[in-house]
Amino acid sequence: MNAHHTFHIPVMGTGFTIDSPIRVARYGISSVISLVDDTLIENVRKFYAQRYNEDYTPINKHEPDWRARRITSYLDLVNSIVTKQFEELRSSSFEPGSEITKYFEFLPDTAELKNLYMKMLAESQFTHKLHLQNELREKILPGSIDVNIMTKIDRSNYAKDGTLLSEEHSDALAALRGYAQSGLKSAIVLSAGFNRRLYTYIEEFADFYPDENGAFRKEIILKVSDFRSALTQGKFLAKKGLWVSEFRIESGLNCGGHAFSGSGNLMGPILEEFKQKKDELITTLSQMLLEALRSKGKPVPSAPLSFRLAAQGGIGTFNEDKFLKRYYNVFSTGWGSPFLLVPEAVQIDGDTLGKLAAAGENDIFLSDVSPLNVAFNNLRNSLSEIKKCNLINVGTPGSPCMLGHLANNTEFTKNPVCTASRVYQTLKLEALKALGLPKEEYEKQARQITSKACICAQLGHGVYMNADIPRKDELAPAVCPGPNIAYFSRAASLKEMIDHIYGRTDIMPFKNRPHMFIKELMLNVEQFARKVDEKKTEKTAAGKNQELLDYQRNLSDGIAYYQLLIPQITEETLTVQKQLQVQLKETEEKFLAIVRSAPELFA
Repeated sequence: MNAHHTFHIPVMGTGFTIDSPIRVARYGISSVISLVDDTLIENVRKFYAQRYNEDYTPINKHEPDWRARRITSYLDLVNSIVTKQFEELRSSSFEPGSEITKYFEFLPDTAELKNLYMKMLAESQFTHKLHLQNELREKILPGSIDVNIMTKIDRSNYAKDGTLLSEEHSDALAALRGYAQSGLKSAIVLSAGFNRRLYTYIEEFADFYPDENGAFRKEIILKVSDFRSALTQGKFLAKKGLWVSEFRIESGLNCGGHAFSGSGNLMGPILEEFKQKKDELITTLSQMLLEALRSKGKPVPSAPLSFRLAAQGGIGTFNEDKFLKRYYNVFSTGWGSPFLLVPEAVQIDGDTLGKLAAAGENDIFLSDVSPLNVAFNNLRNSLSEIKKCNLINVGTPGSPCMLGHLANNTEFTKNPVCTASRVYQTLKLEALKALGLPKEEYEKQARQITSKACICAQLGHGVYMNADIPRKDELAPAVCPGPNIAYFSRAASLKEMIDHIYGRTDIMPFKNRPHMFIKELMLNVEQFARKVDEKKTEKTAAGKNQELLDYQRNLSDGIAYYQLLIPQITEETLTVQKQLQVQLKETEEKFLAIVRSAPELFA
């Protein structure tokens, strides 16, 4: 993997990073493409094929293996475009503003390649300077074109005549096959939990196995929420001869998109456990891997394998980034939401960009819009939210289900439908009315039903607006920013954001922003308060609740851990460290007050 840069752009929604490699990979920046929406992927493939004068033959839905073929064709096109861009960059001249000059100016100042570049600039002897330039051209690498499969999105698919297709044509398995059959040499990021049949299917593809030198054509990255999950999933894969090259730790409530709270497990303690147990994890998984490779007759690496540790979610300053790398030995940090303000790097429509730039803390909220029934970070005045509310107000809640990737409910229908669809919400509301509930209770449950939105389509709507790709439905882009977006106040250029990440400039005007660890703790305490309130209002709420007890214990342990950690955050001044202690104490008092408010649940 490319190690010249020390950050990556994580997957964001279905559309925001759909073409990020075409925008940034030539500069050595890695990014992640979502493989959820093959309709969007096919439309973007057509758009870029026309832009770059590449051959384009449509792959229509219900052709044999259409989903996998669409994904393969698009990824191969992206790879081809990035390869050409990179070769053009490599051959450009070292002069101000040139592509190759941008490449080296973007690099962190601590990179060995950056030092060599500065040496070249200072060299006055022509022959020596030319030699250094040639050496620099040879050493540069493009960013990795990585992909993401959200493992929970694994709908079964049907042929044109309505016949159920076999298991390997499900959404997740077809997406994996599409990536596996592409010419990419990169990594697949598996997120949102364990999918047994998907993980088993990886065995079918040779590119995921190591060669005798321990190299991979395609690496596996697991996005995990704690060490136990990493161990469980890593063991399952290792027993099949598959190695996890990177564990990517994501801050549950402090990231964008779906917010997996993890029962109060906090990022700092999670990273600490990985730091302390890395060697143990490598030893355990290596033994299983080698046994599996031998039993399969596969090449056995001659040298021990290791894995990278990455972290993402809520990072906003150079000092936070630097601390994660120094203290926890993090290889790469993911900067997601801030890049929603960088139209050079992502697909973001003008309306959404302007609203994100103006958004404050109260404009970003945890919503119930996701049909997956997982809390989802949302923007209050996005066009998606406005459309949803308008439909509710005129008495026609729900959306037409254009894609069906989240269609998994059969409560009223033979074939699965999405809980955000008009079909489902109409039937569900009719059933609710038939119960004859008191008005207040009916309205409460009705709000829960109509809160869902068509995010699997609307997270890609900004792409259609930007690329002027025709759509049959009304465009109403949704967006999935993390809370961190509230502390950035304007759009930024790619150079500005990179310089901010590497500490060469500061584009965050909010000096009272909580540290990423404190912010995550605050969000968890808020979530804990909501869960306590829910339990207190339940008619069956009697006695202790294990989920709440686990949440309480994890938060207590996390607070104690941060009390000891803050003096170790030497990237911050003593004044800032004292502020962190004050913020930590205030948050702890709020947490303890919540516990005291419900003695019947915790006593």
